[in-house]
Amino acid sequence: MRRATCAPGLSSWEVIFDQTRRQQEIEELEVQAAAPDLWEDAAQAQTLLQRMSQLREALAPFNAIRARIDDLDAMLDLLSEEGAEDEATLLEQQTEAHKLAAELDRLDLETLLSGVHDGADAIVEIKAGAGGTDACDWVTMLQKMYLKWAELHNYKAEVLEESEAEIAGLKSTTFILRGKNIYGYLKAEHGVHRLVRISPFDAAKRRQTSFATVVILPDLGEEVLTEINPDDLRIDYYRASGAGGQHVNKTDSAVRITHIPTNIVVTCQNERSQHKNKATAMQVLQSRMIDRERRENEEKLSALRGDSKANEWGSQDRSYVFQPYTMVKDHRTGQETGDVIGVMNGNIDPFLQAYLQWNQTRNR
Repeated sequence: MRRATCAPGLSSWEVIFDQTRRQQEIEELEVQAAAPDLWEDAAQAQTLLQRMSQLREALAPFNAIRARIDDLDAMLDLLSEEGAEDEATLLEQQTEAHKLAAELDRLDLETLLSGVHDGADAIVEIKAGAGGTDACDWVTMLQKMYLKWAELHNYKAEVLEESEAEIAGLKSTTFILRGKNIYGYLKAEHGVHRLVRISPFDAAKRRQTSFATVVILPDLGEEVLTEINPDDLRIDYYRASGAGGQHVNKTDSAVRITHIPTNIVVTCQNERSQHKNKATAMQVLQSRMIDRERRENEEKLSALRGDSKANEWGSQDRSYVFQPYTMVKDHRTGQETGDVIGVMNGNIDPFLQAYLQWNQTRNR
């Protein structure tokens, strides 16, 4: 009988090690929690119990997978003992094994998330670069790619702003993706994305190279981490345009906020309420300000290390080639695939994982 397997080798051993380490920490904390004098220091006891709760919550998905692996092995042992060639059951168990491997890979990714805001939702901004109408169309294609990725993982999406181009596509778009660890995963997408294809807007059917910049920010909600002087803001209200429903265009509900000292501009037009759009725009501005400060610090460290990268189109972070061959390649990690259609349909997890592993190695 051909036996399916669901051994840990289907995924990285790093996730196994990480969960084992957490289990050991829980056992050590349980010993401390059993001490008769635990509550003599109430604050310390509360901290200990909270840590145990956090570790158990983190272990729960892994323990659930481990239980399913045990059930799968038991079923396969039973089939083997019976000596029955039940192809339908075998196929079902093999499918389950692949599902478990994918979920274990997902947990493997989570072990690489250690940033302060990695667990936050993500604000995604995409802006057209060089390439004219093709670049604007490229913005639309990238937006669809991320929305399909979110759909594949049952994440929620909320479009905040879309600025339509004159002929086709979008000059820019801003949307929020909500779900566990989304910002930590999508950090890999921050950068310049290059498209190479035969332009559908060129009557001569020539090959066109276009660019778009993707910015990934943590959505901090209403948490205020940076004080913004109201005198530094210029707030404009205007009538929303483009998609969003007929009611959106009847009043001056759209909001544009400009932070004058840094010239950061944020717009929001997805709500009927001017007040709600302003509140959302302020949240995005907060994230932009924090991200700007973080990147300035990174640039200072890079200057001290002697690292440099030209701020030009030739410094793209990822290329998507449709003609004369098909390829998607991340120039930072070296991760690549020939399945460009699959990538555009949201299959970007291999690139996210490769970036997290590359970034972890780089920062050691």
